[in-house]
Amino acid sequence: MPDQITSAADWRSTVSSNAVVVADFYADWCGPCKMIAPHFESLANKYAKPRKIAFVKVNVDNQGEVAQQYGVRAMPTFLILHNGSVIKTIQGANPPALTSAVEAAIKLAGPGAVGGSSFSSGGQRLGGTPVGGQRVGSGQRVARPISWDISQWVNAVLSFLGLYFVSLLSLDPYKSAEASRFNKKNPPPAAKPATGPGGRPAGRATFKTLNDLGSE
Repeated sequence: MPDQITSAADWRSTVSSNAVVVADFYADWCGPCKMIAPHFESLANKYAKPRKIAFVKVNVDNQGEVAQQYGVRAMPTFLILHNGSVIKTIQGANPPALTSAVEAAIKLAGPGAVGGSSFSSGGQRLGGTPVGGQRVGSGQRVARPISWDISQWVNAVLSFLGLYFVSLLSLDPYKSAEASRFNKKNPPPAAKPATGPGGRPAGRATFKTLNDLGSE
């Protein structure tokens, strides 16, 4: 909520103790002042920072000295001060212009002035001690989740059984390889001579020419 300025001294103290001051100069009888008041309050709730950014309301009827100091003649009038000097003046109920001016002034307040989302974690101190938690010492281990993949286990078992049965079916693979006819170290088998009827060696095949056929 914006602070209500109660005196000229209160105003000077507020300006001197904050880097940025956003002031709403208003009057109770001012209709536009009442219309934009909720918007000004929402900006105050969002951006106000103690000792950095102050949002204040100045009733011109009660604080005429302050209003005259800055030449305020129309209501509402919004003044934005940085380090005691006016850097922006907005007259009238203009929420977009007020928001834009406030967001630009917030950046002048320095680091940490702009609010933002924070991490949900409690943080970690040097030495491994979490903020609000217990320290993980040398005698403690961080448990890691174990994931069980059934398909990998099934494939491993099937591969083992396949190798096992293959080794059973091949009784002596080395001897089988030595006796194989595909072994280059084994001599090729001798060719058997061709035999004719009665088991006699078959004669050599003879070929006749055209002259032989003509003479017969």
